[in-house]
Amino acid sequence: MLEGESLSLVRALAGQAFSRAAGAPLIAGNRVRLLRDGKQNYPAWLDAIGAARQRVHFENYIFREDETGAMFAEALARKAAEGVPVRIVYDWLGGFGKTSRAFWRRLRDRGAQVRCYNPPRLDAPLGWLSRDHRKMLAVDGEVGFVTGLCVGRMWAGVPEQGVDPWRDTGIEVRGPAVAEIERAFAQIWATLGAPLPAAQSGSVPADAGEISLRIVASMPETAGLYRLDQLVAALARHRLWLTDAYYAGTIAYVQALRAAAKDGVDVRLLLPNATDVPLLRPLSRAGYRPLLEAGVRVFEWNGTMLHAKTAVADGRWGRVGSSNLNPASWLGNCELDAVIEDEGFAREMEAMYLEDLANATEVVLDAKQRVRATGEPRPQRRPMSSGGGSAGRAAAGAMRIGHAVGAAFTGRRVLEPVEARLQIAAGAALLALAALLVLLPPLLAYPLGIFLAWVGVAFLCRGYGLYRKKGKDRE
Repeated sequence: MLEGESLSLVRALAGQAFSRAAGAPLIAGNRVRLLRDGKQNYPAWLDAIGAARQRVHFENYIFREDETGAMFAEALARKAAEGVPVRIVYDWLGGFGKTSRAFWRRLRDRGAQVRCYNPPRLDAPLGWLSRDHRKMLAVDGEVGFVTGLCVGRMWAGVPEQGVDPWRDTGIEVRGPAVAEIERAFAQIWATLGAPLPAAQSGSVPADAGEISLRIVASMPETAGLYRLDQLVAALARHRLWLTDAYYAGTIAYVQALRAAAKDGVDVRLLLPNATDVPLLRPLSRAGYRPLLEAGVRVFEWNGTMLHAKTAVADGRWGRVGSSNLNPASWLGNCELDAVIEDEGFAREMEAMYLEDLANATEVVLDAKQRVRATGEPRPQRRPMSSGGGSAGRAAAGAMRIGHAVGAAFTGRRVLEPVEARLQIAAGAALLALAALLVLLPPLLAYPLGIFLAWVGVAFLCRGYGLYRKKGKDRE
């Protein structure tokens, strides 16, 4: 078989594996524009909303009640007042403490339809663990945006105070793939109430370009992007450059990156230095060492906050969206990502990545195998007020602690100083808990009993509801 034919066969098999792993077909005929930070994303969103004639579908994890949020609320309300159906989905936890009920009430009063994803419910004690972490906008079935940006002042920056905007990435899509973006919105909308009318669910737009891509709309426990990310790490031959805001790789994913690096692939991971949850930064650093030992290059962003979630491999494959490289995104949340297979787009992403590295510091292992940043120590910059992913970061931190504690018990790898501090903190916490159990058992027993009773009642109510539904279906 000729070399060209062999390469075509390999690419076809890889495409088949990607489609099956992600549950997302490859869609041809699109035009994709790479958008950097709020300075490029926000104007494009507002222009699309302003030009809407048929419908606006907007889904975002955080919609802050500040000057940036007010600007978008006014644009959406104005369009709704013109008679254009405007539908908005926001996440309850993402908006908690950031957006008031009055904010949403004003939007509804002006004609927008607003639904909240997964507010606390008595029949779902652990329901809060699943979040709608997607960030998307679709207008008239003609243009769609898949992005890592939420709506808030931190993505716009405060130039008058010398505060740079958060570093983030999104894309604008035109072509047949917009129908998949709208379908993803319709899926979430239907879980929160009545589904979209048939006329508003969207048809397939005409071809607008020559780019092929997948829209990966993850739901809790589906793990489509998790499988895809591991496949990309396994298939990358030359380069795999990753950017992430709240990294906490699973053992399987860490091993995939390590294996690629040991096989000669240029694997790079760009992560934040400053973060919206500063206390958890040491936990993130605890995961660097196994990567560095295998040859993965790790960099920390020197700006205010790095919030982008992107990947580019071998100059022909790129990913942009809302998913972080951690279990919360891979397994627990509703996420939305675009996976683009196009050499021109991948070259743009690689050029942008190299520009980012010019404002980053590489992290290395010193002579004593301790993790440190190269160069002289630099003062930590304070990020702007919390805005993006505290829930995901908390999950990442919990996993880091779990890995460190597990390593201490099994003795399978050497712990570094930052993990030693975790061991001391974990040991002290366990001793304190033991003392409370011995000295004041009701202090823990009563809350635990109440919680277990709540879970038991929730199961009984749900079971009874399903039993009644089954009986009605038989009738």
